[in-house]
Amino acid sequence: MNVVRVLLAEDHHLVRQGLRALLERQPGIEIVGEAADGLEALDLIQDLRPDVVLMDITMPGLNGLEVLRRVRSRLPEVRVLVLSVHEREEYVLRALQAGASGYLLKRSLSAELLLAIRAAQRGEVFLSPAVSQTIVNRFLQNASLDETRTGYERLTPREREVFQLIAEGHTNQAIAHRLGISVRTVETHRANLMNKLDIHDVAGLTRLAIQLGLVEAVG
Repeated sequence: MNVVRVLLAEDHHLVRQGLRALLERQPGIEIVGEAADGLEALDLIQDLRPDVVLMDITMPGLNGLEVLRRVRSRLPEVRVLVLSVHEREEYVLRALQAGASGYLLKRSLSAELLLAIRAAQRGEVFLSPAVSQTIVNRFLQNASLDETRTGYERLTPREREVFQLIAEGHTNQAIAHRLGISVRTVETHRANLMNKLDIHDVAGLTRLAIQLGLVEAVG
């Protein structure tokens, strides 16, 4: 059995600890790294080239869906399994359309996780049984995703980064420092994304980000 090199991308330390403890006991699985936010995950994926990434959707800095899109574009050989608390079909469909090799719920059995890792290694797609039937029904209906209607898909990768950081409560100056760009450039991206989304205040951007699962609701 070939050894599967796995990277963990999850912002909750206790969840990462639990995953590491489970997977390190399994023969043929090696944990090569851990990331606590999306930007760190993207850097580690590019540096370490793992076989499989276990990744949450809702992470600070850069959400899991955006990481997924970039990994599929730059490193299509890396398989990404989404591990999430979100079981509504729109979350699953967004993940699959972004290029996920599977979608598991955090309440899934450990046996499902191990099956999913091996399936991803073989180039297959794995869905938790809890979400698979719903997704099949949705595909059969050929329904469009909510995010298409919001205009989120029309944002550029940089605009998505700025959008998420605004929704997380960062100032223009903090965003400029985080992304290594000028404040004026941040202001330009901010104006462009607000126009595309037809939302012109931070509260509205935050509500949309929560709706899309990019940031967590507080309180």
